[in-house]
Amino acid sequence: MSDTQSFIESRPPSVAHLFLDRVEATPDVEAYRYPVPAAAGGPDEWLSLTWSQAAERVFNIAAGLMALGVRPEERVAIASSTRLEWILSDMGVMCAGAATTTVYPSTNADETAYILSDSNSRVLVAEDAAQLAKARERRAELPDLRHVVLIDPVTEVPGDGDDDWVLTLAELEKRGAAHREQNPECIKETVAGLRPEQLATLIYTSGTTGRPKGVRLAHDSWSYLGRAIHATGLLNPDDMQYLWLPLAHVFGKVLIASQVSIGHPTAVDGRVDKIIEHLPIVRPTYMAAVPRIFEKVYNGVAAKARAGGGAKYKIFKWAAEVAREYAKVTQENFRRTGKASAPFGLTAKHAVADKLVYAKIREAFGGRMRACVSGSAALAPEIGYFFSGAGIHILEGYGLTESSAASFVNPGEAYRTGTVGKPVPGTEVRIAEDGEILLRGPGIMQGYHGLPEKTAEVLEEDGWFHTGDIGELSEDGYLKITDRKKDLIKTSGGKYIAPTEVEGQFKAVCPFVSNVLVIGAARNFCTALIALDEPSIMGWAKENGLGGKSYAEVVASPQVEKLVKGYVDRLNEGLQRWQQIKKFRVLPRDLDIEHGELTPSLKLKRPVVEREFKGLIDEMYAGSNEA
Repeated sequence: MSDTQSFIESRPPSVAHLFLDRVEATPDVEAYRYPVPAAAGGPDEWLSLTWSQAAERVFNIAAGLMALGVRPEERVAIASSTRLEWILSDMGVMCAGAATTTVYPSTNADETAYILSDSNSRVLVAEDAAQLAKARERRAELPDLRHVVLIDPVTEVPGDGDDDWVLTLAELEKRGAAHREQNPECIKETVAGLRPEQLATLIYTSGTTGRPKGVRLAHDSWSYLGRAIHATGLLNPDDMQYLWLPLAHVFGKVLIASQVSIGHPTAVDGRVDKIIEHLPIVRPTYMAAVPRIFEKVYNGVAAKARAGGGAKYKIFKWAAEVAREYAKVTQENFRRTGKASAPFGLTAKHAVADKLVYAKIREAFGGRMRACVSGSAALAPEIGYFFSGAGIHILEGYGLTESSAASFVNPGEAYRTGTVGKPVPGTEVRIAEDGEILLRGPGIMQGYHGLPEKTAEVLEEDGWFHTGDIGELSEDGYLKITDRKKDLIKTSGGKYIAPTEVEGQFKAVCPFVSNVLVIGAARNFCTALIALDEPSIMGWAKENGLGGKSYAEVVASPQVEKLVKGYVDRLNEGLQRWQQIKKFRVLPRDLDIEHGELTPSLKLKRPVVEREFKGLIDEMYAGSNEA
């Protein structure tokens, strides 16, 4: 057995065990860094907790939950944005032997009530008054919900007929401290009793139709992935992670498990609008993100260059092409020889472009970024190559809620843009006859909560999980995702098209796009709905005689129609005839979570978008005599 296999096989039963081991091993090392907003609207102040300081709060939360009567495997829901208290609460739930139900703070009252009810959650850790209001509104439907714990205390809690129903997190910790005084060994004894197969987390997938399904993930899934990511060697104890991803999402959740195993500090702040401001302050070496963040950074850099005048924009476009060429050449040479080399002429051009453009981009990321991990959706390869050539190495990965997020990741220096890398140690993969990716390993879910028929549809008796994604494996084990099985579209002419592939190519061509949806199933040609990035297009509008107009007026203008058509024409030049976009419509607004068109992890909900803009779609196909 190799050292890697031995390291993973010898894992403890749970992340709670890993946490206790981490606290004992490095009690005085920084664990978490978190922002405290300045009173007068100035820059946030960053404070930190050592592992022992974090443990004190975690153990008090765990003991507080025990004092409230929470028992092993009973569910405690967390409805909060990404912040330090989310992590402390989740770790507290695990150290109490209970299971965390994750709830996005953007979830409406109806769906929140459904998740709380379906999961039989006994306690809800609510971020603020808004999250409390959702539970209170449906309290009559939630007989199992015994308590709500408020992270941010409200000045006045209206009477609920039960003074003990709502308490603050500070009060819970105080109760926990008292409980620990009376039962000094309660945490150690509870953690010692945890079994690998016990339920640790219920994560509800945001389905495009119907109610979300609760994915049951055992303690062993998180312990395994904590150790497996540790074993890849991608991260080390000296790294600094910037964590902003939603912790209600499996991608964010797995980052907690790996951090506990490795022991590096993490700066935690879920405010997306603060990322650009905070990166130069935190100066992380590592950050995980979804493709939309990299697309926004790319569009922002391009817009800034354009605003600087024709000469600056010309330099940027030249530097962008050099970055892509350099990345492709160095990655290919690394694949062949193990050395990321490039010809002298290209290296010289790259050095000039670095001084003019790339160095500023790296500085915006904090100046120390070794690597970013991208997951949750496909990253357009041309955007990946751009950042790679600029010295921001984006390691694409792949996983699902049902596989505890991290099934594949690109291996450090040997990463290949356009692939999701190799399986993490301990995960098996095979490609079915129809191209579907099947996975097996300790990260795979136990099943869907209370839905045995739905579980049987995707999980075979021998442990193979049907991902619903189509992909191909290279001879040396790199996986390329080509599309979602259910998203592959077939034209009326019998041609299959992978819409996400076309959409990704358009994002690389057009620096103004925010979201794009390709349509063509059972139609005789393809069309697209295109939403534009507001800051980028409004900057362009100001320079092109449309200053003072609203976003809706700008995107409806003939000038923007002509602008976008130019990019669609460029896209079509590189596509097969049946893939080409024959017609398009620019949407009057961007797609968003509030209208239900994007999931909280910013994935497109295709059926929702198609329903919302059915009129525009019908308009594009009017009179086409489609089959």
